[in-house]
Amino acid sequence: MNNISKVRQALSEQDYGAIMVTSPASRLYSTGFASSAGVLLVTADDAWFFTDTRYIEVAGSAVKDAHVKLTTNDKPYSVQIKSVLDKNGITSVGFEDNHVTYAGYLEWTDKLGTKLISAQKIIDGLRAVKSLHDLEKMKEAQRISEKSFQEILPLICTEITEKQLATELIYRFLINGADDKAFDPIIVSGTKTSMPHGVPDDTKISAGFLTIDFGARVNGWCSDTTRTICIGKPDEEMINVYNTVLKAQEAGINAAHAGISGFDIDAAARTVIENAGYGEYFGHGFGHSIGLEVHESLRASQVTEDILPAGAVMTAEPGIYLPGRFGVRIEDTIYITDNGCINITNLDKNLIVL
Repeated sequence: MNNISKVRQALSEQDYGAIMVTSPASRLYSTGFASSAGVLLVTADDAWFFTDTRYIEVAGSAVKDAHVKLTTNDKPYSVQIKSVLDKNGITSVGFEDNHVTYAGYLEWTDKLGTKLISAQKIIDGLRAVKSLHDLEKMKEAQRISEKSFQEILPLICTEITEKQLATELIYRFLINGADDKAFDPIIVSGTKTSMPHGVPDDTKISAGFLTIDFGARVNGWCSDTTRTICIGKPDEEMINVYNTVLKAQEAGINAAHAGISGFDIDAAARTVIENAGYGEYFGHGFGHSIGLEVHESLRASQVTEDILPAGAVMTAEPGIYLPGRFGVRIEDTIYITDNGCINITNLDKNLIVL
């Protein structure tokens, strides 16, 4: 994965002379090199990757199509970047304003002596479209997370705590080949399932619905899946709510294709839930884009104007949450194409009853 040429092509369409990439995910996207420190500077005809002594040796062989430079106390990032800008007569630089604090913005402006212009939409737009190679990596993360989920099902009982089950799931991610979890798993049971982002604790799993929201990370790429299962026999309303969420998810997935707005995808799913009488209990959006971060820039919700491009990877996760009673969320991940979408999640969506 090396997308410096794509960053340069995007730069050619702007009125500033360079793009400075500072966030870990965007650095990884651009260079293919993961590190906790570094700055990539791309100009019209060249690129530089600056980092410190912790990463310089590995970066020297891992980062292609860019000059790899060591930062020191005497020659920090700002000094070396300013030198490049001055030599090239560059007076304005695009930057990731979503990842730079106001204090950081003031410091960069002062030390570089240049005008900083938001390039966030440029970087986000590049990262929104996944190549087939990117998609394969995301599928790899998805397969590992699915295998791990299947392995913890036999462990689920009312004698294990939510936190213990979450720990077991993370352990299986790692032994099945993941580099890490993509996020802290959401594993909550009983009445806690009415909280979309409930936190697992030392409470033993109780009868009723059990929400398991999980994802693995492989080579930087993330997966994200949710399944709601039932401990004990569900009652009629529980079955009705589960089936409504499933129908809503299918409606949103069926509506998805390149060129559609995230608002319209959300509306397709939301209409199903509203018609079933549960509209007020679906508070969040239908989904979000995912890639090198679990939550990326695109949204499918009531408050978005995002138009989905071919190559976007989105979650499909409607839910119904009845306060103090129970909640249901079903989440898959879809790859947007010109003619529709491809669901890269292989797990069954029939209600699992244990």
